[in-house]
Amino acid sequence: MNRFSLEGRKALVTGANAGIGQAIAVGLARAGAHVTCAGRRGCGETLEMIGGGDELLLDFADPMAARDTFTGAGYDILVNNAGIIRRADAVDFTEADWDDVIDVNLKALFFTCQSFAKAALAESRPAKIINIASLLSFQGGIRVPSYTASKHGVAGLTKLMANEWAAKGVNVNAIAPGYIETANTEALRADTERNQAILERIPAGRWGQPEDIADTAVFLAAPASDYLHGAVINVDGGWLAR
Repeated sequence: MNRFSLEGRKALVTGANAGIGQAIAVGLARAGAHVTCAGRRGCGETLEMIGGGDELLLDFADPMAARDTFTGAGYDILVNNAGIIRRADAVDFTEADWDDVIDVNLKALFFTCQSFAKAALAESRPAKIINIASLLSFQGGIRVPSYTASKHGVAGLTKLMANEWAAKGVNVNAIAPGYIETANTEALRADTERNQAILERIPAGRWGQPEDIADTAVFLAAPASDYLHGAVINVDGGWLAR
């Protein structure tokens, strides 16, 4: 038995239209899973890269958007990657920017996990949940109060749900990406001084690639990780170890 194979598994990846979510969707498909790519925008490019799969439009501005997605649908794997960020000094941060980020990054994540787990538990079917956390699950950052709060919350909820569901066959774990080359970090990489400062802090000496996160997600989705529960794995080139 190939402990890293996802043959016969069905996965849903949120925020799968680009970046880390896209790489995870492609990685799961290459490992053999049938992948549903979910997002508030179309995921046509990702589906072309996979050469198959399904598309589902979900806008997590409504935290309950996925409430009817899982019952009877046969999903074995859920990857919660969708997220947003708002930037402003803490003294100027608005209630709207707080609520928008918490709704998408934390409230929607919890209720999507809940809906997924209800379906899996009702069918006594083993399942895997992979949440995308952040370095700001462990650090404070600056000018991103709601994002930092939400990602601390993702780490905590990952452990709570693992405590409740591990013995029932549902693994819940998280990945905390470091500095990854995506559209979201393009401005940082274009700033020569900031880019250099970041590289000097990373023991690996390079920015991460979306595929670095995807490979870890495949492990967490596969039988090879069956005894891993409540872990938040830092895929950061050693950033937090520095």
